[in-house]
Amino acid sequence: MYRRTLAILAALVAVAAAVVVNPGTAQAAPAFKVPFPCGQSWSGQTRSNHSPANALDFNRADDLGDPVVASAPGTVDRVTDLGSTSYGKYVRINHGSGYTTYYAHLNGFNVSVGQTVGYGSVLGWVGNTGGSSGPHLHYEQRQGGSDIQIRFNGALALYWGTKTYTSDNACSGGNTGAGTVNTAGAALTVRSGPGTGYSAVGSVADGASVTIYCQTTGTTVTGTYGTSNIWDRIGSGRFVSDTYVYTGYDGFIPSVPRC
Repeated sequence: MYRRTLAILAALVAVAAAVVVNPGTAQAAPAFKVPFPCGQSWSGQTRSNHSPANALDFNRADDLGDPVVASAPGTVDRVTDLGSTSYGKYVRINHGSGYTTYYAHLNGFNVSVGQTVGYGSVLGWVGNTGGSSGPHLHYEQRQGGSDIQIRFNGALALYWGTKTYTSDNACSGGNTGAGTVNTAGAALTVRSGPGTGYSAVGSVADGASVTIYCQTTGTTVTGTYGTSNIWDRIGSGRFVSDTYVYTGYDGFIPSVPRC
């Protein structure tokens, strides 16, 4: 009986020890997405002499001012400007379970500390601040404070080298904008591209509501809301001058991607 009791106690101790050890088991990582609006393709570079080593630099043509979005849901816990050194203007998101992401060298901020963000939430815009040698996004994934090799949708990024990454971030919706046409009477001409030199493919009535899928620059036009070179894509191959559309913003809409 005595030996049997000792055996039972030993088994219980072993189970207790296992319970004490197992809570430290790593939690599953968030389903990280490419940190740019849905459908955009960016060149991402990793290099062994990067600081930190596992960081990834994103570039594309004329990317200064392009929106940077959250790669996974979380809470913004740092919005910092280091001036002309290091990361410059950067945002950090806490995703829970020890995971964080960094977005550095930004041109400006669109979030504040304590704000909850989701896929596709605009954090700021691509810039050239801090120790940057040209416009780009410096991106990191960390666990427990240490940089880790980056994964998108569970797939490991290319180490080492340059690869094109196409975003599926928030592709289910949420990246469109809304506007109201204001021409003071006349119908607004819809063009096949972002400029008055493109062919007319229809018109939109004054006062009509439009969905804006992306924005880009083109011919400069003077209209209801001043002079602007911004054009809004309101459908496939359908563009209107933003200066005739009320969006609530003087310039690009922060949540809407560039075409």
